[in-house]
This record gives sequence, structure tokens and C-alpha cells, in this order.
Amino acid sequence: MFFRPLLLALALLLPPAAHASQASPATQDAATAVSALDEYTTAAEQLVDEALSYLGIRYRFGGTSPSTGLDCSGLVLNAFRNAVGLDLPRTAREMAALGDRIGRQELKPGDLVFFNTMRRTFSHVGIYLGDGRFVHAPSSGGEVRVENIASRYWSQRFNGARRLLGDGDTFGASRTLLGVR
Repeated sequence: MFFRPLLLALALLLPPAAHASQASPATQDAATAVSALDEYTTAAEQLVDEALSYLGIRYRFGGTSPSTGLDCSGLVLNAFRNAVGLDLPRTAREMAALGDRIGRQELKPGDLVFFNTMRRTFSHVGIYLGDGRFVHAPSSGGEVRVENIASRYWSQRFNGARRLLGDGDTFGASRTLLGVR
């Protein structure tokens, strides 16, 4: 994610290809912005759809397989791997060290949301869906479900959020995330 600004700067400095049409810089910038938004939206939609496909899967502590059960981080790592080809670390705490820190008011679909559910920060993780809802694997005896982040229980335990899907991120060249920014 540190490389995105550098790559963008290099792309803007390089001369256009000889065969490229001669559109105005404003038109090119607008087209680039729309393309980046479309790519982000597509990746986020794929991620949300994948996460929702696990609804009803039973919770299992340490679970990483939908066939035998998932815990919160198992749900998140499966959704990211299968939707966008991104391999995440195993635990919520390790996931919290990735991506861009964002506030609750900045949440977009596909963002990771973290909670303190075991008297320690970043002990639980889910995927934000939009409209104040997130999907997660809650606890023993439960199953993957959607909840409202503004409910009293979750609101009081909210620790923060991270954005792993960057604007225009296609996950092509590098599938490795670098630390928090």
C-alpha cells in the first residue's frame, strides 16, 4: 500500500504511449478516477458477497474451514482469499496491524472492523457491509451472522477499523500488505 502513491506518481510522469489518443489531461484524470472507483467497488462487492456466502456456518474456535466451522478471523481470511486473492494473517490482532487506519464515520464496504470482546483490544474482527452492518463469526454456539455496529454491545466494544482494499486496488502485482499508515 506504500507503493500506490509512488506508482501513481510514476504513471503520471511517464509520457503517454505513442498510439494513445490525445485526450485532455482533465478527461484522462476523470477517466482514471472513475476506473479506480469501479475497481474498488468491484473488489468490495466481491468481498461482501463472499463473506455473506458464509452466513449460517457454525462458529468453531480456531476454525478456518467452512466445512468444519469458522471463528472470526477464519471467516475474514477465507473471504479475502476467495474474493480477492489476498492471504491475511491468522488472528484478529495480526490483521489489525495491516492496512490504513480509518474512523467509524469513514467505513466503506469491505473494511475490517475490530472489537474488544475478550478484555483485550483487537480480539474480534468482522467485515463491514455498509449501512451500519457487519458480518462476523460471533462465539461458541453461534454461527456467522450480520449485526448492527451501532447496537449497544458492539458500539461499546469497537476498537477501530482498517482498510485493506485501496481505491483502484486490483491485487495484481503484489498480494502483500505493508504496515499501518
